[in-house]
Amino acid sequence: MIRVKKLSIAHKEKELVDIAFDVENSLALVGQSGSGKSLTLKALLGMLPSGMKVNLELESKFELIAGESVAFVPQNPFTALSPLTKIKKQFFVEESRVKELFEELGLDTRLLERFAPELSGGQLQRVVIAMALSKKPKLLLLDEPTTALDPQTRVSIIELLKKLQLIEGFSMLFVTHDIVSAKELCENICVIRYGKVVEFGKMDAVLKAPQESYTQTLIEASFSNREFRK
Repeated sequence: MIRVKKLSIAHKEKELVDIAFDVENSLALVGQSGSGKSLTLKALLGMLPSGMKVNLELESKFELIAGESVAFVPQNPFTALSPLTKIKKQFFVEESRVKELFEELGLDTRLLERFAPELSGGQLQRVVIAMALSKKPKLLLLDEPTTALDPQTRVSIIELLKKLQLIEGFSMLFVTHDIVSAKELCENICVIRYGKVVEFGKMDAVLKAPQESYTQTLIEASFSNREFRK
């Protein structure tokens, strides 16, 4: 388990985020545009601009090192890879590890000889996930990884992530505005609004009996197929 005991982010004396949460197995971080989801993710990755003041207090059995113990799957697989370099040249681990991941992800190893524009959206997302898992991270951060995919591919990626978690043994923090996908992937949910946690708990319990009207609004919006901007 990774316990974020305190994460505060400020810019020009304005507090943007002040939250705490636990990532135990799988956690969905949910909220509307401007809630602080992306800032939280970037803070954990050490990717915030130098002008922002960050205070991060963690309790973990391992040190959070981006690219090593912590890996990242971005929102758009179409811009995550170089279009001018063969797929195999974009991995920096042993070939045996790449082939192992391709097998787990149902990818043909012949794709390693291709370039990113030659792959479908679903294939690209699987390759990006393989890259993220290549160094066997302890924590996988996912930034709306199914948003750019069609519904059928979205479902298959969710199922693959669940299977991979059992095989590889990582924890997941899934940042999203889509509670439908969050429900399918995560055991726990943390709802944030204006940089504050408004609801935290087991996914099923929160969806069945939300304590906050804000959470209820998000649930109704997701399950009626209306979308909130990130």
